[in-house]
Order: sequence, then C-alpha cells, then structure tokens
Amino acid sequence: MAMTTEEIETMLAEAFKDANIAAAGQDGSYQVRVVSDIFDGLNAVKRQQAVYRVLNPHITSGAIHAINMELLTNGEAAASQSSQSSQSSQ
Repeated sequence: MAMTTEEIETMLAEAFKDANIAAAGQDGSYQVRVVSDIFDGLNAVKRQQAVYRVLNPHITSGAIHAINMELLTNGEAAASQSSQSSQSSQ
C-alpha cells in the first residue's frame, strides 16, 4: 500500500527536527525536499543515506518504490532562492 505525502513528511519531521520538509507525489513515487542544517558538512551521498535510514522500511515493503530527493542546508536553500530571484528579475 502506497503512503501519503503527509505520512512521509511526518516521518521525516520526526527524524529531522527543525527541518523544512515538503513531499509530493503519489502511488509509491515521491519527491521530497528537506532543508536542514543537519546536512551541513555532509556530501550528497551521506545526506541521502540519512533520509534512506528513515524511509527504508517503507521502501523495502514496497510502499515507496521511487523517491527523488533535494537535500539542502539552510544556507544552500537561501543561496538557491536568491539565485532564482535574481534570474527571474532580469
């Protein structure tokens, strides 16, 4: 049985306190965005491993069969947003 995006957001929020979390998708295929300073100093693989540790039981069960992750620190998210803002104002 597939999960709801709310269930995914709740699980990630419990694991990553003070994170900004958004999930989208359905039918086992999801996109998640987690912004947290817990990722500071971690490379992309380590960040993904942290999220997989939380979601793995549901991946193993088949409730989640595809996941796309955007995992950023607060600084990276702010820089990305600032970059997008300056591009759209040109």
